[in-house]
Amino acid sequence: MDTLLRGGRVIDPKTGTDRITDLLLADGRVAAVGDALTAPSDTEVVDVAGLIVGPGFVDLHSHVHSIAGQRLQAMDGVTTALDLEAGLMPIAEALARAAADGRPLNYGFSASWSQARAYAHLERVPVADFTASMDLLGTPDWQRASSPSERRRWLGLLEDELGAGALGIGVLMGYAPRSDPDEYLELSRLAAAAHAPTFTHVRELIEADPRTPIDGSEELVRAAAETGAAMHHCHVNSTSLRHIDRVLGLLDRSRAAGSRVTVEAYPYGAGSTAIGAFFLAPEKLAGLGITPSSLVLVDTGERIADEARLREVRATDPGAAYIVTFLDEADPLDRAHLHRALAYPDSIVASDAMPISWTEVGGETIYEQRGWPLPSGGHTHPRTAGTFAKSLRLMVIESGTWTWLEAFRRCAFLPARVLDEVSSGMRGKGHLSVGADADIVVIDPATLTDRATYADPTRPSQGIRRLYVHGTPVVRDGEIVTDALPGRPVRGDA
Repeated sequence: MDTLLRGGRVIDPKTGTDRITDLLLADGRVAAVGDALTAPSDTEVVDVAGLIVGPGFVDLHSHVHSIAGQRLQAMDGVTTALDLEAGLMPIAEALARAAADGRPLNYGFSASWSQARAYAHLERVPVADFTASMDLLGTPDWQRASSPSERRRWLGLLEDELGAGALGIGVLMGYAPRSDPDEYLELSRLAAAAHAPTFTHVRELIEADPRTPIDGSEELVRAAAETGAAMHHCHVNSTSLRHIDRVLGLLDRSRAAGSRVTVEAYPYGAGSTAIGAFFLAPEKLAGLGITPSSLVLVDTGERIADEARLREVRATDPGAAYIVTFLDEADPLDRAHLHRALAYPDSIVASDAMPISWTEVGGETIYEQRGWPLPSGGHTHPRTAGTFAKSLRLMVIESGTWTWLEAFRRCAFLPARVLDEVSSGMRGKGHLSVGADADIVVIDPATLTDRATYADPTRPSQGIRRLYVHGTPVVRDGEIVTDALPGRPVRGDA
């Protein structure tokens, strides 16, 4: 059904519009923006006076590949959730799986550098499943520098994936930080030739380990300058930590020189990854300013007691998900570091949302729930449910650092524009021009807040009153529409 949103505060970051007016959605697109619009008699008219209406949020960094997880993200204002830092392989299988299951939100994937390398190094056949990617993080043989033949092989695999609809190349360099830096330059040349962006979890900073072959952020800006590729720096907050000012200064200089560098951040002092990650080895923690007790197992809540226990779990279950506290949000200095990552000019909000799991009686782990509300006991990071609401709470409502217009620019418009060159399907997202996709969020600013915590990470955000994906309501009156699965694939242009 077509929809007329009547009398809301309509915000369009593309045109700078911020005024009380009407928005008409028809045939899955924005049909009109203007005062006192009329519509056919079968149009649903919704009074949104006092509410904010804008383009739905585009999350460039979501590892959520389930209906349950996407519903949590819908309650956080997200209409398009893309896994671009890690990616999946084969891309055709990843897209087919999502289409077969159905998705509330739009979805898409990058070509997975880590899975391509694992295939080239180990003959490990890629599986389009994030748990398979997590298992790789504690497997060292794919993380070494490639031989010339291995390099040619994985570069060819990535090129094939770009041709099959991948939205760029996802590079988990932080998990293979002793690999040859020349490989990253060659990968970037491939991306530049294909007019595709890269999405990099950078290798460790020089401050964390002076033995690193190259500082992670320096490597990214060097590749951008030398190859002309569009380089996206993932979660600068969690890879830069208390060195954020140095890294942001480096990015400033790179952008001022004309390099195509973009950056993202999320508003939490803790991250989440597999316990087998290179940088969580006991001897690496001091360089990050943390101890084993900074790590908590997602599924059981166990806090790591000491180095001996850390070595044990890394050996027995390297793919297990952990929460890792890097910055103390209760500490004013650490909170200021996090704020600067979010406040940096043109910094994009991206969640790094993690899969949700439930432990069944008998110990079986499941990753999908079709009912709503979600059952209690779900395990994940609170950023899965609360990144966008928390960012708006901190940066708009509490600090006034962003206007609402700027918030929509960072949460919807800028992330969509990262993909304009690789995917014509993204050009209709992140704005409210006539003909744009009817991916729309309606927010109650008086009640908007995040509610997910580390103890209860699947509590949905509140204040998202309505959410439309291609004109179909996914959230209505603050509740999930349980039979709505209107999400469509976002593909790279072959």
